[in-house]
Amino acid sequence: MMTLGILGGGQLARMLCLDARRMGVRTVVWSGTPTAEPTEGVADILIKRNFDDAEAHGEFCRQVDVATVEFENIPLETLKSVEAAVGLYPSAESIGISQHRSREKTFLKDHGIPCAPFALVNSIAELEAAYAEIGPTTVLKTAAFGYDGKGQVKITSAEQLKTAWESVQGEPSVLEGFVDFQCEVSVLVARGFDGRCLAFPVAENEHRNHILDLTIVPARVSAETLAEAEATAIRLAGELDYRGLLAVEFFVEKSGRVVVNEMAPRPHNSGHYTMNGCVTSQFEQQLRSVCGLPLGSAELLSDTVMVNLLGDMWNPDLQVDEIHATEGAKLHLYGKSSPGERRKLGHVNVVGGKDVEARARHLKGKLLS
Repeated sequence: MMTLGILGGGQLARMLCLDARRMGVRTVVWSGTPTAEPTEGVADILIKRNFDDAEAHGEFCRQVDVATVEFENIPLETLKSVEAAVGLYPSAESIGISQHRSREKTFLKDHGIPCAPFALVNSIAELEAAYAEIGPTTVLKTAAFGYDGKGQVKITSAEQLKTAWESVQGEPSVLEGFVDFQCEVSVLVARGFDGRCLAFPVAENEHRNHILDLTIVPARVSAETLAEAEATAIRLAGELDYRGLLAVEFFVEKSGRVVVNEMAPRPHNSGHYTMNGCVTSQFEQQLRSVCGLPLGSAELLSDTVMVNLLGDMWNPDLQVDEIHATEGAKLHLYGKSSPGERRKLGHVNVVGGKDVEARARHLKGKLLS
């Protein structure tokens, strides 16, 4: 029996462990933290120690055949040492590129992959010069540790530059030109051990307070836009010489052209629809690509809408009945006990029939009321 090592102990690791059990693959999770609620009782072995713990590193590597990640913000030194010991997919190099916006944007530019105009800034003077070139509407983003809208601020005038720079606390950042987009979409692409690539259907994403709210599949954009997004994601995986599951987020401009917003070297919140809407879930596909198995079909079985369950809309005592009473609603919980307002506690996939969006939006309204 193969044993898969997973770096990170959050909800993505939980869902990966569940699919691994179904597929006969053992899992060893190294959480990097003293707590890992989502993977308690789900991983075969759970190591709850920091990523700089040498004993934990040895314990992890001795017990696994191959390793992967469930989130990208893992020390690069740890990634490289695991890669050297047991093999890591995606590679430490690929993960390192996606860890840092400056590396990511530079990679996209160097390989001719469309993205918003940008400049790397390390001082207020560099910010002022970049704004003069890219403005008037821009977004300043910290180069590292940014997600769900954290570490970024919109700038619409030069008078805001000083405050914006203070808001990122002088951290190395990227100034991006604002993209006037009609919608946001994402593509999950898997690239296997033999170089074969498969893309899941393009997903359309709506956000609430900078956090994913709804994912609608298939995306409501033109066939040309769908094809361009899929082809770009597949080309990006090839340029990275990737192995594993890659999520690529796009802005769709008013013209229908797509530009890459960011990428994630792992399963993605916008890919949860695959758990009920596709022949193969994103987590099974990650397992297949990392463990050297043939990739599974990415065929869409049903129009699907995913509703994110955040702490501000989830009270299990009051609302679980609303979910179970909704036709085609499939509930997935993450095993978290503390319902912080912006914390992702679970999601619901609504499947079957042509009115899935109406049912999903009606359910969301009930959960927020």
